[in-house]
Amino acid sequence: MGVIAGLVAVVAGWMISLGGTLAAAPQHAASEPTISATETPLSHEQVVAAVLISLVIMLMAAKLGGHLFERYRLPAVLGELVGGIVLGNATLLGFSGLEFLKHEDVIDVLAEIGVIFLLFQVGLESKIRDLLRVGLSSFLVATFGVIAPFLLGAGISAWFLPHEPTLVHVFIGATLCATSVGITARVLRDLGKIDTDESRIILGAAVIDDVMGLIILAIVTGAISAANTGGEISGLSIVMIVAKAVLFFLGAIGVGLFVSPKLFRLASKLQGSGMLLATSVTLCFFLAYLAATVGLAPIVGAFCAGLILEEVHYRDFLSRGEHTIEELIEPVSHLLVPIFFVLMGIKVDLRTFGRVEIMGFAAALTVVAIIGKQACSLGVVQRGINRIAVGIGMIPRGEVGLIFAGIGATLHVAGERVISPSTYSAVVIMVILTTLITPPLLSWSLAKRSTTSRRVEEAQTGETSLN
Repeated sequence: MGVIAGLVAVVAGWMISLGGTLAAAPQHAASEPTISATETPLSHEQVVAAVLISLVIMLMAAKLGGHLFERYRLPAVLGELVGGIVLGNATLLGFSGLEFLKHEDVIDVLAEIGVIFLLFQVGLESKIRDLLRVGLSSFLVATFGVIAPFLLGAGISAWFLPHEPTLVHVFIGATLCATSVGITARVLRDLGKIDTDESRIILGAAVIDDVMGLIILAIVTGAISAANTGGEISGLSIVMIVAKAVLFFLGAIGVGLFVSPKLFRLASKLQGSGMLLATSVTLCFFLAYLAATVGLAPIVGAFCAGLILEEVHYRDFLSRGEHTIEELIEPVSHLLVPIFFVLMGIKVDLRTFGRVEIMGFAAALTVVAIIGKQACSLGVVQRGINRIAVGIGMIPRGEVGLIFAGIGATLHVAGERVISPSTYSAVVIMVILTTLITPPLLSWSLAKRSTTSRRVEEAQTGETSLN
């Protein structure tokens, strides 16, 4: 504890001194990248110092917040988000020394790279062969779990934000589509139910859900880009955007499955350490770049890169005793991914929580987010499956909802942000609540089913003995 207190004291001293330096320097909004002749830009040393202390502060907040939440068996990602909320709203306590965290372009880039690594990891854990064999139930569960929240979310947005453009409502509907695979998998693992039929349907559907959500994200961002360039959003243009997104997915996966083995076979012949990590990250970044080039979110390309990589592609490295790509990527993700979630928390303005209309919007979003995923139970075709557990297992939005909201905060329609600061805060509340309620509800639904099954078995055993 003494060491931690000492570190906190040192960091606090740095923050005060650096905060004064940065406060004295002019702050620029994201929309004003240029510096006027009368302003003095920060020196290179000051920029480097600001980035370094930003990383120190954000990583400490992420790890301390993650520790506190995991201590109470809650997802660490929520602790990282709350840590960011605390940092971003320190002015409410009269301390303005952390305001520079909101204006660091380098931190923004590092956060973007962090989320690219996160989706790369999700892709690595989502094999194509698993997607093909999850069965009809998982596909239908995912389909219903995308359509219902999308329509409900867009409808609620149109009701609460009647003066916003239609594309804003569509994007808010898209933020409700995806399910957090990681959070659901962890809850099921902690409950010892990871091998049940319900778990296989939930996890298979959650992965398909993410694929569908990314396609919807690609379509919506493409429509927003077309609107901003003066193009009309006609039926034909929507079809073209859908075709572009689907073709990118199919093309990246098809070509990747053909090129990837040859690429890693060639890389295995090169001398030098870290070749497997460098090759896999290069492939991830290249597909992310291609996605951005064709007007899609870079995370779409990162997900595709992870999806096409199989251990058989780099078996030459494994035969030499090297670690798998998942093991090599994990330390990098532990460093960069928390920066993204802390930054997402920093962007939350707690002052908006005092506005009744924002809290009402957040409550309505949360309700439709929960109800929408209960439509998933309609997709279960097998008998004897706990449909309530399947619906509950699809509720948490977690990191995926934050990624969508973060992208929306960077997009503009008619000069206005798609996700305004107040709307962003409402979406974050929805993400937190849906993530918090899932573990106890899923535990209750699975325990209830186990109790019912046990009573049925006992009744059948009693009838057999009487006969």
